[in-house]
Parts: sequence; structure tokens; C-alpha cells
Amino acid sequence: MSQQHPAAPAPTSTTDAAVATVARRRDWWRDAVIYQVYPRSFADSNGDGMGDLEGIRSRLPYLRDLGVDAVWLSPFYASPQADAGYDVADYRAVDPMFGTLLDADALIRDAHGLGLRIIVDLVPNHSSDQHEWFKRALAEGPGSPSRDRYHFRPGKGANGELPPNDWESIFGGPAWTRVTEPDGTPGEWYLHLFAPEQPDFNWEHPAVGDEFRSILRFWLDMGVDGFRIDVAHGMVKAEGLPDLGSHEQLKLLGNDVMPFFDQDGVHDIYRQWRLILDEYSDAMGPEGPSAEGRGRETGGRIFVAEAWTPTVERTANYVRPDELHQAFNFQYLGTHWDAEELRTVIDRTLDAMRPVGAPATWVLSNHDVTRHATRFANPPGLGTQIRLAGDRELGLRRARAATLLMLALPGSAYVYQGEELGLPDVVDLPDEVRQDPAYFRGAGQDGFRDGCRVPIPWTRTGSSYGFGDGGSWLPQPASWGELSVEAQTGAPGSTLELYRSALAVRRDQADLGAGDAVEWLRAPEGVLAFRRGAFVCVANTTGESVTTPVYGRVLLASGEVEETAGEAKVPADTTVWWTTG
Repeated sequence: MSQQHPAAPAPTSTTDAAVATVARRRDWWRDAVIYQVYPRSFADSNGDGMGDLEGIRSRLPYLRDLGVDAVWLSPFYASPQADAGYDVADYRAVDPMFGTLLDADALIRDAHGLGLRIIVDLVPNHSSDQHEWFKRALAEGPGSPSRDRYHFRPGKGANGELPPNDWESIFGGPAWTRVTEPDGTPGEWYLHLFAPEQPDFNWEHPAVGDEFRSILRFWLDMGVDGFRIDVAHGMVKAEGLPDLGSHEQLKLLGNDVMPFFDQDGVHDIYRQWRLILDEYSDAMGPEGPSAEGRGRETGGRIFVAEAWTPTVERTANYVRPDELHQAFNFQYLGTHWDAEELRTVIDRTLDAMRPVGAPATWVLSNHDVTRHATRFANPPGLGTQIRLAGDRELGLRRARAATLLMLALPGSAYVYQGEELGLPDVVDLPDEVRQDPAYFRGAGQDGFRDGCRVPIPWTRTGSSYGFGDGGSWLPQPASWGELSVEAQTGAPGSTLELYRSALAVRRDQADLGAGDAVEWLRAPEGVLAFRRGAFVCVANTTGESVTTPVYGRVLLASGEVEETAGEAKVPADTTVWWTTG
């Protein structure tokens, strides 16, 4: 007998009631599936080739029907866009390319009306060089109080011509830029761990903390349900800004505690922030969204950390009970499609999160890494930013299986826009259209992030496959029409229907979602098998079919499974969900 995954159920009153029940839970984030929207590339409402808030708002019913619990929006703040909005000039304003504050308000309200929560990005490590504080610091000159809000230092050397220390920018080159003082002479240097247009705040200055506490309240009052904290491991620098003593610092990232990352002092900031968040009622309210966007019970709003740390154990420090709620599991994201490696990182993650009482937070793709459908199409060892198409069929098969494995694990999961369509990275973008700032810094990263940021396709035809009426800011491949939402909706075996089914099953199965442990089962080499109550997941990471016991009724499978006489033949690179209930 062959088993294929079932078609996604159409929304019903029962399904809607289940969604509403999850939405009202104050601890919804423990097992939530959260969908990342990259605003530039999701939907364009005005035909200028750039996605916007009104475009996102128009597509919220799609996300509701997909079955996610919340939507995380990458930055839409006022910005010169030197780093695609991660260089913020005004944290309380919407960039005109995305809309207005009224558009943001309407988006939040509509999302709540559909049972969806909204999480916004917060960028506290650095601002834009066009931020009023930084412009004032430049104008007022050395010794001014405004300069104390950033890291300004005199240079080394006879005439101050050398950077203050040996730190390197994540985008390549020195992490310091020398300014020209108001009198026209070469002057002090300022620190920027990313692009020169992104000066780092000095979090030792009390005004910085005061400002961000005010920013938090501004958006909480708008009704947002939480914040994803960019470079959450940054902000605090080691006292004295000591030299690192290495000139290949990018290779050390994620392997060592750096003097500018993952400093213990950052946790004091998050304890202060958590007190603010806990003052606020659940924006969704205990009875669903209220007229004022605020409920009657405290809780329900969250912080999620983008914290690149050397170990998952250090990541757990960010989600202690009085700090943040979630932290992306980048160790998992960087793991190869290999059963032994996956089991090791799963066990270490669950073991690390259990003592602090936080859920694991799984992720496979985002706006900074090559999509996992392309990563898994290539041999291991190439990293998370690559420009090789690899074996497209193999990559998609593994990506589908990896998604079912991720969604079967205890905790929360994040889905990056377009992965539900099985989109590959666009690895052949012409150099003249690329916009990743890292690409333009010769000593920096390879600048391949544009490949995962290409606008997603909604329809089979059109100037930008339904993204908008005026083309798209990055060119889309000609083949994307057949990967569109329109082409995959209702198509048996499509990746979109697999995601819809998986999220529906995950919501319906009591043993899926929140938790802190799995029961590993005996399995052939290269196969992961675990039980969670009446639920069993089997993931075959090998290139050959394997035979396993039939663990019950097949709920879902990423490929075709054959059952004969109590045994199941699981194809290569396939994950199967069973229930014994």
C-alpha cells in the first residue's frame, strides 16, 4: 500500500476555533510556528517594484490559511537602506517605501482579527549614520556629550592615522572609520561592527538604554506582539575595547566569545526589557483582539533573540526566565542533512533549554542564509552562504524531509517566506543587480544574501508573478511561475500543500508542539526515529530506501511510503509522521 501526504484541509469553523484557541493562549510562543516576512520581497501594493506594508496586509489571509501562528516582519523603519533597513534612522517612523504608521496600525489590527500575531524587528546594536544622534555627534565634534552615545575614539599612530584597535567589520575591513571634524581636519574614529553606515551605540551611556525602553513602549502601545532582536549578542563591548589579536576574525565568529559579542553584560539589558514587556497585556486579549488592541491579562508578548553564540548552552543564557522568550537555534540551521549530526544537536539543544524552562526554537532558513532547498542540494562543508545550485531535485527532497523533521521537534519553529513553495536560492543573479552591501566590500563576506531575498511568486504569469504590477527589485527566474502559490495550491504532492498539511496536523495532534524531550527509537543507520506520546517521526537521511516498522497510521510523509506486512519502505531523504492513537 502506498501512502502520500493528504491534501490540506479547507478552513472550517472547527479549524478557525482551534486557531483562535491557540491565539488566546498566553504561552502561545512555546509551540508557535512563526512566519518571517521580508517586506521588500513579499508583496508590492503600489507597483514600484518594492514590497510594502499594504502588500503584506493584503496577503494576511494566505498566512492565516497556511496555518502559522504569528508573522515576524524584518525592518520597515525609516532608513537610508544601506543594509536593507538594518540601518535605522528613526525607530518610530515607517520608511516611505513601505508605507506609513497608519499602514502599520492597519496591518497589526487586521492580523489580530485573523488570529495572527505580529512581531517586529528591533535593531539595538547600531543605528544609521543618518540618525539624528549620530549627525549631531559629528557636528558637535570631539568631547561632546553626543559622541558618548556611540564609540568614538582617537586613533593610534603619530597622527591618529591608525584605527583604535584591530577589530574587523562583519562585512569586511576594519570596524572603524575616521571622521572629518567640523573644522575640516582628520579626527576621531567611530566603531561599526557592520557597514560604516551603521555606527554602534555605546550601551554604557544611560541615554541609549532610556531611548530603547521608550521605543519598546511605542511599539507595544501600537499593539505589536513582540520583538525579534537583531544582533542580540551584540550591544555590550568588553571594557577598554581590547585588541583581538587576529586578522581572520570572521572565521572565529560563532566559535569563540568575542570582545564585542556575547558579553555577559548584555543580559542586564534584557532583564530590564523583560520588566517592561511583562507590564503589558496580551495584545490579542483573552477573548481575542480587543478594541484597543490590548487584553485584560498580563503576558503573551515575547522577545526572540538573534544570538550567534559559540554553543547552544550559551544561547540558553538568553532565554532564562527573567530574560527573553526564544532564541534562534543557529547550530541546528548549520547542521548537515546527517542523522548522527542532527541527533547530536537536537539532544544538546533540548538538554540546554530544559534547565532554563525555555522552548527550543528551530529554524532552517532566513534572510541571511542560502535557502535550505539549495544548501541541501550541495555537498556538506560549504557553509550557509553559497552560490552553487547543486542538485535541485535532491535539495528539494531533503528540504521537504527536513521541514517535517523540524516541525515534529518539541518547541517553536520559524518558516522563512517562500520556503513553503520549495523556492531555491537564486544563485545566478548578475553582478550588476546585486544589492547586498557585503558584496561591495571586497574583503568581506561573499554577499550572497540577495539570492534568498528575491521576491516570491504568487501567480503563474505576470510581470513579477503576482508580486506587483511594476516588476521586482531583484529579478525572478523564468521558472518561478510553476513554483507560485497559484500553481501549487490544490496540487497533490506540492510543497505548499505539504506545509499546509503539516501545520494542520501539528495543530491537531496533542503530542506535537510544546515539550522538552523526545524518546529515541532504534532505527537503521542514517535514520532518525523518535516518539512523542502517540506520535512517531521517522526521518531517513540516507540516499537509499530503508525498511522500518509500521508505527501506526501515517499522518503525513514528504514522499511516497509503501507498507507491506507490518513493514514500511521509506524512500531516500524522506520523513514520515505516524500516530498510534
